Amino acid sequence: MTEAAPSASTVPAPTPGRARRVLLKLSGEVFGGGRVGVDPDVVRAIAGQIADAVREGIEVAVVVGGGNFFRGAELQQKGMDRSRADYIGMLGTVMNCLALQDFLEKEGIDTRVQTAITMGQVAEPYIPRRAIRHLEKGRVVIFGAGAGMPYFSTDTVSAQRALECRCDAVLMSKNGVDGVYDADPRTNPDARKLDKVTFEEALRSGLKVVDAAAFSLCMENRLPMVVFGMEGDGNITRALRGESIGTLVSAG
Repeated sequence: MTEAAPSASTVPAPTPGRARRVLLKLSGEVFGGGRVGVDPDVVRAIAGQIADAVREGIEVAVVVGGGNFFRGAELQQKGMDRSRADYIGMLGTVMNCLALQDFLEKEGIDTRVQTAITMGQVAEPYIPRRAIRHLEKGRVVIFGAGAGMPYFSTDTVSAQRALECRCDAVLMSKNGVDGVYDADPRTNPDARKLDKVTFEEALRSGLKVVDAAAFSLCMENRLPMVVFGMEGDGNITRALRGESIGTLVSAG
C-alpha cells in the first residue's frame, strides 16, 4: 500500500511499534438504505470495505447507530417516555451489530459483538480489556446498545469506547455530508467545508455535525476525530487507513 500524501486532514500516526487502531462510527440510517430495517446489499458493501482495511493489519472497532429502526428522541416527541424510548433505540443498534457481524464473517474476518446491555445468547458483555485483546488478535469488535443508559448518543459512546480501547482516532462517518462545514450545507449554499478545525472552535461555533459531548470528550483527552462522508467508493477503507478525507478535528 502506498502512503497517502501528508495533508491537513491526515490523522497522526499510531504509537511506534503498535498497529494502527481506530474506532469507526456508522450511522444506523445507512444500514437501512434510506428505509426502515436492514438493506443486506448496503451492509455487505460496508463489511467489504472494513475487511479490506483489516487485511492490511489495521485494528478496527465499530460503534453502530440504530436510526434505521428507532430514535429515542423522535419516539419521545410522539409521547413515549424518553428513557424507555432510548432503550428501544439501543436494541435497534444490536440488530445492526449482528447484521454487520454476519457480513464481516462472510468476508473471512473474525468478529466479536459486545453490548452494554447484557444479552448473552447473541453477544459478549462490554469489557474494555477483553475488547482490546480481541483487537490485538485482529478481530473486529462491534459495540452495541449504546452506553446502556438513556440520554447518551452513539456519537458520545463512540468517543468513550475509543478512549477506553486506546484507539488512535475516532472516525465519524456521516450520511449526506462529507465533513464539517462552517454552516449547515443543507440550508446554506455558501457553507464552506473545513479541512481541519479544533474541538474548541467547533464547540464555540456550535457546529452540530457531532454531539458536543463527543467533541468535549475527545478535546479533553486529545483524541483526534475525523468526520467524513460514507458516499463514494472506498471512503470507509480510506478513512480506516488514515488517508486524507473529510475533516480532521483535533485539540490544536
